[in-house]
Amino acid sequence: MSELAEHRVKRLHMRSMRRGIKEMDLILPAFAAVHLAQMNDADLTLYEEMLNESDHDLYLWVSEQAEPPNRYAPFITMIRAQLAGGVRPA
Repeated sequence: MSELAEHRVKRLHMRSMRRGIKEMDLILPAFAAVHLAQMNDADLTLYEEMLNESDHDLYLWVSEQAEPPNRYAPFITMIRAQLAGGVRPA
């Protein structure tokens, strides 16, 4: 049986909150709160794959200290834009 979309979004939001470093504990939940509910199944799958990456790598990508892999670049760009614009969850 496949996971309900609503449950998947909640699970991924929780995974966004429970990270290994404080910076990512602050950055990813804000992004998840704004964007996860609007993502399609393919985007949710890709986001989940990105969450499997190390927090150190994620932080380097978000802070522009390293280039993200191409497949994650759209998410990283969105996260950077949200941080720069101060977008907060509704």
